[in-house]
Parts: sequence; structure tokens; C-alpha cells
Amino acid sequence: MRYYEARSTIAASAAAVWAVLIDGPSWPKWDSGVDAVEGRIAIGETLKIRSQAAPGRAFPVKVTLFDPPARLRFSGGMPLGLFRGVRTYEVSGDADGQVAFRMREEYSGPLLPLIWRSMPDLGPSFQRFATGLKQRVESGG
Repeated sequence: MRYYEARSTIAASAAAVWAVLIDGPSWPKWDSGVDAVEGRIAIGETLKIRSQAAPGRAFPVKVTLFDPPARLRFSGGMPLGLFRGVRTYEVSGDADGQVAFRMREEYSGPLLPLIWRSMPDLGPSFQRFATGLKQRVESGG
């Protein structure tokens, strides 16, 4: 298994972070790495995500966990589990009005070694997402 992960601390309620997180079509307004999110973020729905990491390509993912305002999970990959990506977003609040946000995508499957070598480094993209989410929520936008 391989993975990418990013975190941020957001001065807001978990509900405020969740509201921005599940508004997929608005992601390009605050994350320069996302070109478009087509579809509705809800359990069982399939989305198409277009990103700067792979211009011209849409990544279909299924919403496999929707637990407001704490956890959201997208799953996608190749048939027969040859390659699989599972992205989890976690929002956890604490008593002082801060929210810990964590985004992690884990990759697995027999084709992982081959595909991993051809994948771009998604670390900066993940960090842009976490930072963009923080800025969007804290600005009230």
C-alpha cells in the first residue's frame, strides 16, 4: 500500500467545514488543483473529478462513506481490484473552536507498483486542498 496525506487546523465548527467539503462543484473556486467536480456528494453517488494532476482526464469515484460532519470517503480504481484508490476526509472538532482536517488517499492492488511509478507526486496537490479548504472556511466564503 502507498498513500498521500495532508492536514490542516481550521478555526471554525465541524459543520462549517463539512458544508464546504461536500459542495464539490465549488471546489475549483478554492482549490487551484481541481478543475471540476461533476455529481453530487452523497452516499452511493458516483462523481467525476477533473484535476490539474492529470489534465484532460476525469476520475470516476463512488461515495462509499458519508458520515456528517466527521467522515467522507471516495473509492475508485480498476476492475477486479487491479488498482484501487480510497480517499478519506476526516473532520474532528474540539472544545476550543478548532477543527482538525485530514485527507488521506491509500492505493493498493497488484498493479500498484507499475502505476505508482507513473503517477505524479500528489503531495503538493493534497496540501493545496487542505490549505484551500482552511482559507475558504475561515473567510466565510
